[in-house]
Amino acid sequence: MIGQAIFFIILAAAVYLFWKNAAKIRRNILLGRDADFSDRPAERWATMARVALGQSKMTKRPVAAILHLFVYVGFVIINIEVLEILIDGLFGSHRVFSKPLGSFYGLLIGSFEVLALLVLVACLIFLVRRNVLKLKRFTGQEMTAWPKSDANYILITEVLLMAAFLTMNAADYKLQALHYGHYLQAGNFPVSEFIAPLLPSQASALVVAERVCWWFHIVGILAFLNYLPYSKHFHILLAFPNTYYSRLKPKGQFTNMASVTNEVKAMLDPSFVPEPADVSRFGAKDVTDLTWKNLMDAYTCTECGRCTSVCPANITGKKLSPRKIMMDTRDRVTEVGNNIDKHGKDFTDENTLLDNYITREELWACTTCNACVEACPVNINPLEIITEMRRYIVMEESQAPASLNNMFGNMENNGAPWKYSQADRLNWAEKS
Repeated sequence: MIGQAIFFIILAAAVYLFWKNAAKIRRNILLGRDADFSDRPAERWATMARVALGQSKMTKRPVAAILHLFVYVGFVIINIEVLEILIDGLFGSHRVFSKPLGSFYGLLIGSFEVLALLVLVACLIFLVRRNVLKLKRFTGQEMTAWPKSDANYILITEVLLMAAFLTMNAADYKLQALHYGHYLQAGNFPVSEFIAPLLPSQASALVVAERVCWWFHIVGILAFLNYLPYSKHFHILLAFPNTYYSRLKPKGQFTNMASVTNEVKAMLDPSFVPEPADVSRFGAKDVTDLTWKNLMDAYTCTECGRCTSVCPANITGKKLSPRKIMMDTRDRVTEVGNNIDKHGKDFTDENTLLDNYITREELWACTTCNACVEACPVNINPLEIITEMRRYIVMEESQAPASLNNMFGNMENNGAPWKYSQADRLNWAEKS
């Protein structure tokens, strides 16, 4: 009963802390402007199933895709085993599903073991890719000590959890062979039976090994759950809603501001009566000027670097990194949320996303080619943030680069980006 009580306290504390931290992230996301994504629900469900569940965009890098599939499928399916551990921990039972499932239980445990081995191998390869091979897309100005450590902590934790799971099963396997106590004959152990010879032969030592690994495995999972809100690994949960709320319009189609659209309509049609529109700010200077979907994008970012690795501006040595745009946005909205927690919702600091986090040089280096949007495995859109911040610089500050100001003047005076008047536009055809 003492063990069950301790387990209940740990489980309740872990669930409460995760719920509390997840609620903070939800609050931070909702600091963004409202945006409507209720259209075309069938297409949205299909997009989520294809991109988040089916991981269709991962296949562009086959090696990483296969390894990630091992980890993804392994963790999803092995969580069925976690359900059994939770029930055993709360009610003091042992392998509670073994009798109801009968022979199918053996197949289930066997498949769990194979998947656990694949997860362990994949994580070890990922560690080698990051720390030994040092693939270029895992580096960059934004990949400071914490982002690198975060990725390694996650991979090492997954290795330890899978090792504990297999060692626990190996001890259980030997105890079953000894017909010791409540360790009934249950399950197949195609992987852990090879680990079993490395464990001691005494039943008492095996019980200690099995219990230590059992507690380490479940407490490690609960600790990992509470690490997620502080980590890039939160995409495990946010990838699904983020892909559901994907932008369904063509990638090259920019959004129009309702207030500006109404002004144009009123100029063209004096009888037009515009609807009230929020004109507090053109574009985005800080995270609260972005939409909640932009902020969800930031929290969903996996920091995989696929966006930056295909960005033509970054490839040619420009300062822009789409991954940094997302990381900076997440860091800034987290800072705003922390300020609210400490000082109240009306508190404002002197920092803004523009200039304090993202420089103008980065913004104007973007070619708006959508390569980053196409490359992201969870449909994050860094370009929307970039264009909204550009919109603020142009429409609020009138500080566009000289080349753009020349283009704006030509469009205003000549109806085209070039300096030639409309009357001279076809002169080239007459001279040819």
